[in-house]
Amino acid sequence: MRVLVLEDEPGLLEPILAYLRRERLEAVGARSLAEAYRLLEEGEPEVMVVDVRLPEGEDAGFRFAEAVRRAGYRGGILFLTARDALEDRVRGLDLGGDDYLVKPFHLEELLARVRALLRRGASFRGRVLERGPLRVDFAERRVLWKGKEVALSGKEFALLELLALHPEKAFPREELLDRIFPGAESEAILRVYVQRLRQKLAPWVVERVPGGYRLGSP
Repeated sequence: MRVLVLEDEPGLLEPILAYLRRERLEAVGARSLAEAYRLLEEGEPEVMVVDVRLPEGEDAGFRFAEAVRRAGYRGGILFLTARDALEDRVRGLDLGGDDYLVKPFHLEELLARVRALLRRGASFRGRVLERGPLRVDFAERRVLWKGKEVALSGKEFALLELLALHPEKAFPREELLDRIFPGAESEAILRVYVQRLRQKLAPWVVERVPGGYRLGSP
């Protein structure tokens, strides 16, 4: 499994690469956007670990993620950043990120999150859910509504994806926060994304149940 790490601080990049390689992952590192794009040409990674602040700017990592998503990249993206404000988390997730890890962090936690993204990518290949006018293609990370594709951010898709994989299960809010928004300090971010899915698709798609949510029915 190939993992691309985009981090401009050598004191952090090298330990991350060494740790991932010890865990038998093919980890490659870039300290600039130019290096990252060159490595992408050599081979698309299953997961990318991207620092938000890079030599090219305070939000260069966000812009990089947005660009690769627009170019068709469907692998996992994990952001690294020292900024933990709710607005920053929402922005990163909207631009195509799948997870968000605030510095400082333990390498063990980074590895666990990378592995989670790798497992998710491997397990969804070839799976499709259809419910009424809703169609979720897990392998292609595409959502269609009445036959027309709906653009979802990384976390919008991740939330819908989890509900759609377990269409009869009611998820407690705490479990959704832990699995989709790890590290979130309040339920506000979950409510934001539930509302966004309802607006982009239909109110019934995410059904509220006592203490949580589940995939609804038309």
